[in-house]
Amino acid sequence: MHRILFVCHGNICRSTMCEFVMKELVRRAGREDEFVIDSKACRTDEIGNDTHPGTQRKLREMGIPFTRRAARLIRREDYDAYDFIVAMDDENLRDLLRLTKGDPEHKCRLLLSFAGEEREVDDPWYSGNFDATYEDAVTGCKALLEACTKACDTDERRTE
Repeated sequence: MHRILFVCHGNICRSTMCEFVMKELVRRAGREDEFVIDSKACRTDEIGNDTHPGTQRKLREMGIPFTRRAARLIRREDYDAYDFIVAMDDENLRDLLRLTKGDPEHKCRLLLSFAGEEREVDDPWYSGNFDATYEDAVTGCKALLEACTKACDTDERRTE
């Protein structure tokens, strides 16, 4: 089982976009029973708010299903509950390192690092560019899915 938590500043734009993109990629791969996917905020600004309308528009345009939700704050116990805690930018990563006392189990990473890129996911809150954010989300989520799938397939071959 792969347990993935996406995090961003407010949990209304980037992390929710990644949550729904990843769920759809996993569904299309027929591996829903192998994943738990969620998203949360590093900061309290948007707690309780639904997904940003711009994110909803982009997901709808791309045929990615999503549900109504309320932004929630990451908590220390989430560190134990997830295998990957995937940050959208360096500020999120710093917040995670403080929360987890230095990420002793090395669970926290930038999303695009899975695709071999050491850069942040475009933040549409500031840029207004939900297209760029979507492209970053797809790039990172596809690479994360591939990494999880390879690890799972390798483990299965070892047990045969």
